Order: sequence, then C-alpha cells, then structure tokens
Amino acid sequence: MTPPRRQRRYPTEQPPPPPLPLPAPPQQGNGKPERLFVVAGKDGGERAELDLVTLIVASAAPPPSAAPEQAALLRLCTTPLSVAELSAYLNLPFSAMTVLLTDMLTAELVTARAPIVRQSVADRSLLEAVMHGLQRL
Repeated sequence: MTPPRRQRRYPTEQPPPPPLPLPAPPQQGNGKPERLFVVAGKDGGERAELDLVTLIVASAAPPPSAAPEQAALLRLCTTPLSVAELSAYLNLPFSAMTVLLTDMLTAELVTARAPIVRQSVADRSLLEAVMHGLQRL
C-alpha cells in the first residue's frame, strides 16, 4: 500500500497571491496625516487630573462646531468608558487624549468620575449569614 501523495495548495508554476494591503491611516486633504497638536489643540499647560481608568460620560450631544475627534468622543461616551478605552478607540496617545478631554471638561461637554472600587475583602457578617442560610437548606 502506498501513502497518499501530498498536494500543494498552490502549484509551483504560479506564485502565491500577493498579501492584502494594510488600511491607510486617516489623512488630511493634502495626503499627509494630521499632527497630534492639530488634534489636541492649543495646550495651555493646565490639564485635568485624569488616569487611565477614569470614566468619561458625555453630558451633551456633539455641537455642530465640534472637531471630528470631539464629536466621535461624544458619540462613544453615551455609556461610561475609561480614558484608556477612548484612547484605543480613537487611536490617539494618552497625552493627546488628556488635552482633548481637558478642553471638553472645561466646556462641560463630558464629565469625569473615578471608577467604582470594589471592596477587596467581603464583610464577615454577610459571609456568616450566607453560610448559615446554606446550612439550613
């Protein structure tokens, strides 16, 4: 009995198809990508105390005069999202995101709140009540 012959996916006469092109980054009208200082605006030096886990919630709908990044951020923040998530979704570094969010916080378009911290240790009386309830079953 002879083993089955292994067949190639692509014959050796034809080269494999070329790889798919990568998506192009968003560009301005002149073909060059936007600089971060254009996205972030003028940095006045005063920044809000934001952390990567600070939750951002939109307070209003995007106004017609809002920049595209601000409008996208307001559409994303209908539910609370962290600064790290917003930075990833908008493909902006944390430093540019803090400047953008500081401007939006001063304009009262968004609100920032600290994340909800859960207790690391459960209450002993609650655990005892659960244990006694399970023992009665």
